[in-house]
This record gives sequence, structure tokens and C-alpha cells, in this order.
Amino acid sequence: MRLAPWWALLTSGCAPLFLVGSWAIAQARQGPEYDPARETLSVLAAYGADSYWLMTGALLVLGTCYVLTAHALRAAALAGRLALAGGGLSALALTLVPVPSSGGALEHGAVAAVGLVLLAVWPPLAAVRDTRAAPWGLRLDVSLAASAFMGATALWFLAELHGGRAPGAAERVVTFVQALWPFLVVVSCRRRFV
Repeated sequence: MRLAPWWALLTSGCAPLFLVGSWAIAQARQGPEYDPARETLSVLAAYGADSYWLMTGALLVLGTCYVLTAHALRAAALAGRLALAGGGLSALALTLVPVPSSGGALEHGAVAAVGLVLLAVWPPLAAVRDTRAAPWGLRLDVSLAASAFMGATALWFLAELHGGRAPGAAERVVTFVQALWPFLVVVSCRRRFV
């Protein structure tokens, strides 16, 4: 029996690919003055940025992928599926509150923070209590380890935002890990169980 439909591989697999692909194209379009280690992805999606529409589109795709993957993961606990979908809705909401071309934006930061937290806590919330029948991606111990790693990378990002030298690099790590984990969970659910 398969615990996730085949199309969940597509929705979950597209998330990290679109994320990395869009930021790579966007930073190339931004030119040499953009430093990906020091500047965040929000700079690429800011009003007036050369890649505003590209990054806005990528956030729409990313958020949609999270929501569809949450719908597909029927083997996961409901609380985790809701948290994953909430992370997707946060990505969608970021398109409504981009960073202005100069200065910061409290609304943008609040929406991004909610998304980071929801995507960091969804793994243990999605864990299945019956570990004998659970795919490895939905086991509590594995889910707690994934969540701890995501939380640590999110804290690193926060520290870098407040005086570090590489907030862009930290943000890329945390967002990539958070985008990759749903795909790994779906892969574990697609294995045939006897």
C-alpha cells in the first residue's frame, strides 16, 4: 500500500527545485552588486528589483507546492498537515507584502517568521504514533531530528540578521532544508509497505 499519491512526488519535488532555480536566476539577473551571502532573498523579491516578478512567481509556486503536498500526505497526522499547509499559505502571503525597495517591512518579517516556524514544527506534528507502520519520514524520532535541524538553521538565520555577515547564506540553507523535507517524507511514504 502506498501512503501518498504519485503526484505528491511532483508537488513536493518541485518546491526545492523552483526555490533554488528561481533564486539562482534572480541573483544572476540582479548583477554583480548583489551579494547572495550578505543579502537575503527578500532583496530579490523587493519592489523594483530586476527579478521581482520571477521571485513572486516562485513564492506562488512554492506555497502551492506546500499546500498540495500537505493535502497529499494522508498518512501524516492532521496537525502536521495543517502546519505544512500554513507554511505554504505564508509563502503565498509573502507575495502580498514584499520588502519595499528601501528600508524594512514589519509585515514582511512577521509573515516570513510565521512561515519559518510552521515549516520547522510540521515534522513532529505530522509524526505517526504507531511507529511499526509509519514510514521513516513520519516517525517521531526522525521528525524531531528534522525539526531540530530546521530550528537550528532558523536560529542561525535570525542571528545573522542581527549583526552577522552572511544572512543570505543562512536564509538559503534554512529555506532549502524546509523545502526539501516534504519531498523526503513523500519518498518515504511512496515505499511499498507490506
